Amino acid sequence: MKNNRLEMCLGAVASAKVAGLGLGFLLCAGLAVTRVGAATQTQDQLPPTVATFSILGYDPETGEVGGAVQSRVFTLTGVLTADADAGVVATQAIVDVSYGPKGIALLKAGMKPDAIIKAIWDSDPDPQPERWTKQGRQFAVIDLQGNTATFTGPKATTWAGGKQGKFCTAQGNILAGPAVVEGMVKAFEETKGHLSLRLMAALDAGQAAGGDTRGMQAASMVIVKKGGGVWLNNDTVLRLQVDDSPNPFKELRRVVESWNAAREKGSQRPVK
Repeated sequence: MKNNRLEMCLGAVASAKVAGLGLGFLLCAGLAVTRVGAATQTQDQLPPTVATFSILGYDPETGEVGGAVQSRVFTLTGVLTADADAGVVATQAIVDVSYGPKGIALLKAGMKPDAIIKAIWDSDPDPQPERWTKQGRQFAVIDLQGNTATFTGPKATTWAGGKQGKFCTAQGNILAGPAVVEGMVKAFEETKGHLSLRLMAALDAGQAAGGDTRGMQAASMVIVKKGGGVWLNNDTVLRLQVDDSPNPFKELRRVVESWNAAREKGSQRPVK
């Protein structure tokens, strides 16, 4: 019964929408978040993980919410799931990409990030515990008010963990140490300018603190806001992705700065 709570909650959301009812009664959100520390696990005990460090952040002045991520894997499709009507979810380490859409659905249902973390992880049936265990999952959630929650399973490969800050949360695995996420939060909080520049600063700070111990390869960023994109009916403020590069930070920063330059000029297209 415990593993069916998320499915029951999502079913209730759908039923409530059909019936035209409010969603405040979905008390499956009333769950206390449980912190789980990271424990050492050797690489030969697990399949290749999405060893990653990510930052989710919110700008209360603009209402924009977004995330950025770097990893020593080819492409990062599926790590960040963003919706302008909900918020952003990051899922990494021993990844289950369904965590992203499930998190967005529960945000839309009115659940808080900490309750979503517990509801999703508790309802995970752990279908491949020997090779792809839920005990190694890592994920984070941010809503449209900047509330955050982050979770690291006990079998995420060390160093693994997260740190929450003001309107942000940073998390990662196979990192040089806690200084990576600490530096990311500090950089996000202290950097001025558009949300994209603050997210980029956080990635740079994470790398400067040692980053992913295996090196660099891919990076991506997404920012959303209802009606915040150019042209009509576009909620995507920006979506950038570097799939394979010896230094993805260099290319991502180039595009971020180019995008900001175009934005300041009022251009609808990036400058070359």
